[in-house]
Amino acid sequence: MLAGLSLPDEPLRPGSPVRVSIHQALDIPTLELSYGTVPVLYASAAVRRLLGLAYLLVWSWNEHREAARLAGQPMADRVLLLIDEVESHLHPKWQRLFLPALLRVIQRLTGEVQVQVVASTHAPLVMASLERHFDTDRDKVFHFGLEKGRIVVEEQPWAMQGDAVSWLVSETFGLNQARSQEAEQAIEAAEAYMRHEPLPGYESPEKLNQKLQEVLPGHDPFWPRWLVATGAVK
Repeated sequence: MLAGLSLPDEPLRPGSPVRVSIHQALDIPTLELSYGTVPVLYASAAVRRLLGLAYLLVWSWNEHREAARLAGQPMADRVLLLIDEVESHLHPKWQRLFLPALLRVIQRLTGEVQVQVVASTHAPLVMASLERHFDTDRDKVFHFGLEKGRIVVEEQPWAMQGDAVSWLVSETFGLNQARSQEAEQAIEAAEAYMRHEPLPGYESPEKLNQKLQEVLPGHDPFWPRWLVATGAVK
């Protein structure tokens, strides 16, 4: 279970329990990490979240199996898993593999049982991670929005975007540009100038150039367009 939810270069391996306090007669589970043995109480928030989820899955499935045995009833043939904010506390590396790994782990745990996952996210990498696994015949994307003080839920057509930047500017996340707000405003002002529709306060290329230098890195792909448009490069 833990191995399936781990990063390839940082597997989560359970260690021997240890006592961490003289004031509490309790042995604490540990993890064997590349930098040493760490009691789970002192693991990062991301690791503790993964541990909690792994424990919840194993515990709930085993309890259901035992309850079905005692009641003389067949086991359930479906599992519904609700996860809020998939990316919470997770490094981008984990965001990119978490849901696909979770689906594989659940399937190994439950066998032939049908598993439905309902997950919410604000992370473009989580959406990108599902591109290879998304089945338009059975999977759906819903967008929650706010209109006039009311929550509106809309189904969105699935379309592969390719990378996190493309997801940010897709209808799912709705950004105009995957940049800081200041950089976006500066580029919009520069584009308005190139259309001969300068915005107030940005009528001169010198002022625009100064603003762009403040908010854009030297390798930004907007620079070639701007330099050609202003005649700095021919």
